[in-house]
Amino acid sequence: MRINTNVASLNAQEAAQNTQRNLSNSLEKLSSGLRINKASDDASGLAIADKLRTQASSVGQAMSNGNSAVALTQIADKAMGEQSNILDIVKTKLIQAGTATTSSAGRTAIAKDVNKLLDQLNNIAGQTNYNGIQLLQADGTNTGAGAAGAAQTFVMGEKSGNTISTAGAVRANETGLAITTLKTTVETASLLTATIARAQMTTIDSAIDTLNGWRADFGSTQNQLESAIRNLSTQQTNIKAAESVIRDVDYAQESANFNKQNIIAQAGTYAMSQSNAVQQNITRLLQ
Repeated sequence: MRINTNVASLNAQEAAQNTQRNLSNSLEKLSSGLRINKASDDASGLAIADKLRTQASSVGQAMSNGNSAVALTQIADKAMGEQSNILDIVKTKLIQAGTATTSSAGRTAIAKDVNKLLDQLNNIAGQTNYNGIQLLQADGTNTGAGAAGAAQTFVMGEKSGNTISTAGAVRANETGLAITTLKTTVETASLLTATIARAQMTTIDSAIDTLNGWRADFGSTQNQLESAIRNLSTQQTNIKAAESVIRDVDYAQESANFNKQNIIAQAGTYAMSQSNAVQQNITRLLQ
């Protein structure tokens, strides 16, 4: 029997330290709500969970991109809707000017009205923008000289190829709609005759068809964007659920583990006290 080294006490202390470490880890998990708080908890699980978190964040930003893109397409659509109303009115006035019952003075008044309407059509094309991005022509001029607007490309996923684009070459002004001749005519009101008015009806019909084609493209793009947003929302939910399975703590399981470690810690404390008592018993042999 030896008293210089209390081996029983050392064993009890080592077990108590291990138990205390487990108890601390369990408390950390319960307080943070996470099963993985550091790489040593689960190295491979941490790598997978971090990748899933990045994926979920990327999908979230793609959804934000999509919502902004929907707003952009709606702005363009509403603007072209007003332009379509203008062209409808112009068509009606050309029909009025083209009939024999309308006097020359009446046609002059109609020409002035049509001129103002076409000016507003050009204004809409030049002023319609989203965050400074011209949507219906390439620059902000109101003279009808703006070049065709570029296609808009929206990133709708976590990969570079996950994009949705609008059609390019949108030029919803008098030049793009090929109504420059009519605009030139009505700028000098006296030039509008019944014959010219009847001839320009076909031009307006063609302009309306062109404008409706652009509106249809923006509308189909909006539908595509909204479908993509719904799909991304489902993806993000599933990705976060997958991350939760790996990273989050199971409170029922961890609470049971904490209670277990707590009981073991109490038992370890009792064991250390008993190992010291055994050493004291040995010293009685020297009495």
